[in-house]
Amino acid sequence: MLVKTYGSAVQGVDAVTITVEVNVSRGANFYLVGLPDAAVKESQQRIESALREHAYKIPGKKVVINMAPADIRKEGSAYDLTLAVGILAASEQINTENIDKYVIMGELSLDGTLQPIKGVLPIAINARTEKFKGFILPKENAREAAVVNNLDVYGVENIKEVIDFFDGKTELKPTVVDTRKEFYENVNNTELDFVDVKGQENVKRALEIAAAGGHNIIMIGPPGAGKTMISKRIPTILPPLTLNEALETTKIHSVAGKTERNASLITKRPFRSPHHTISDVALVGGGQFPQPGEISLAHNGVLFLDELPEFKRTVLEVMRQPLEDRKITISRAKFTVEYPASFMLIASMNPCPCGYYNHPDRECVCGVGAVQKYLNKISGPLLDRIDIHIEVVPVPFGKLSDTAPGENSETVRKRVIAAREIQEKRFAKFKEIHSNAQMTSKMMREYCQIDQAGSALLKNAMERLGLSARAYDRILKVSRTIADLAGTENIKTEHLAEAIQYRSLDRDSWGG
Repeated sequence: MLVKTYGSAVQGVDAVTITVEVNVSRGANFYLVGLPDAAVKESQQRIESALREHAYKIPGKKVVINMAPADIRKEGSAYDLTLAVGILAASEQINTENIDKYVIMGELSLDGTLQPIKGVLPIAINARTEKFKGFILPKENAREAAVVNNLDVYGVENIKEVIDFFDGKTELKPTVVDTRKEFYENVNNTELDFVDVKGQENVKRALEIAAAGGHNIIMIGPPGAGKTMISKRIPTILPPLTLNEALETTKIHSVAGKTERNASLITKRPFRSPHHTISDVALVGGGQFPQPGEISLAHNGVLFLDELPEFKRTVLEVMRQPLEDRKITISRAKFTVEYPASFMLIASMNPCPCGYYNHPDRECVCGVGAVQKYLNKISGPLLDRIDIHIEVVPVPFGKLSDTAPGENSETVRKRVIAAREIQEKRFAKFKEIHSNAQMTSKMMREYCQIDQAGSALLKNAMERLGLSARAYDRILKVSRTIADLAGTENIKTEHLAEAIQYRSLDRDSWGG
């Protein structure tokens, strides 16, 4: 008897329906075809043990299973339940009446219990698109899939529940999540706040500008100056995620298997802080079977690179293209996948190997040329792609012991949101542009016009600091954001002057 059951394969951040055709006929042997990997092939032993635990069995006949389309590689153990149900239906051990109405996915343990799987959200979205009635999956993944409306999501704990459901012996209760209610209840919950940061007013101002325009920023200062502490609080001043951004972010984390168990939507902007020993593949994504990297996991959020010069140069260089294009394309001989990577880069570094160059109280002990050599670990092209450079100095005791409360994150966030709303209106006709940092050269000619005095100031700064053409663009974009924060339509000379001072790490102005 020939029976079809349905699963799904994840490619990039989207899913493709996989038809599992099971034919049980006279003969012997078990055949599994359709480009399965080793984990899929090993499913026979897991299925056999799980069925035996519940008084069912793989029939002692010829079993041929084809996973179509056969040109897509099927990976992982998530097809165990799909294959098991197909075998039971084709051997007439369970009712086959409604099997084709459901996407069925799950990894089987030897006792028949189901283990959580990756990529649940894109699979659920694809199931709704393909007009399936429901999605049967492990219980721990059910809330994540249930954020997709117009799809019955059934979380099950073991294969016996699935068998009894198709045989009509029991009813499965669909998992229901009020997506909008949960999202709006949790979107503003955060434990960190800018009010904890004492002093550092110039740094907080630079971070506010960076958040308002989506600009990349690097902080340079001695150990203990507060670079990491401030960086961790940046998501609290960024605009809250929209529902569409939350879905997009959750899809990426779902594919990578990074979502929390029994969780639904990601409601806070991601903050990713990889260690400096990370490989280039782990950062940008890829591998033999491509997975999203840290830059994609930071999509719609923040990627924090602490001690930037300690990262391998090859790792930093592979970021150059994603920083411009806001996506990463991974190509292999037989396929290409694309992951979104629209993140805000926050980097920090010591000014020199000993950490005390330009320190107000401690003397730098580095040798001649050591400061420039340390900075040279970061390439000029990468530094050019970082819009704002800010020096962080140690906070004096008087500021640390000050009990007067500073400005909290919510107050700063309101100003950032107001500036972002200006940018949303400005770029309303451009589909992929949402902030000043994303402007193209053509758009800059329209929206970053400066007067004669501003032009003279910028010309003088370019010549004196030895800035590149890309740095020129960055200054104009940052000054546009400063003007938006001030609520002015035109870029003024003071906006340009403030933007110019945020280029302190350029080659001719630091450590020479």
